[in-house]
Amino acid sequence: MQSPETAAEMLQIAARAADAKGGEDLVALNVSEPLPLVDIFLLVTGSSERNVAAIADEIEDRLLEAGHRRVRREGRAESRWVLLDFGDLVVHVFHSEERVYYGLERLWKDCPVVPIELPAPATGE
Repeated sequence: MQSPETAAEMLQIAARAADAKGGEDLVALNVSEPLPLVDIFLLVTGSSERNVAAIADEIEDRLLEAGHRRVRREGRAESRWVLLDFGDLVVHVFHSEERVYYGLERLWKDCPVVPIELPAPATGE
């Protein structure tokens, strides 16, 4: 099992990758208490199937480049809800309709939110 620091590092890599591809409403939850094999869930919304696929692909590419091993990937063919399992970090990239329908934030509402550090948007000066 990886360290919590590794999971936090993976979260930041994944969040930056999602943000770079237009991912919205990023929420990270510490699910280590109810799920001992996972530390963090990252939830991301994409605006279309193409956007969901691009976000998921970018996250996967960046984490693999950083040396993290993917355990499993599901949902890429439909790109309505793509799950990327990297062990201690599980990323859920949703189409906006699926995000509302499945409501994982409601399901895991008792889990603490993990801060996400994203670069400040560039100003047009």
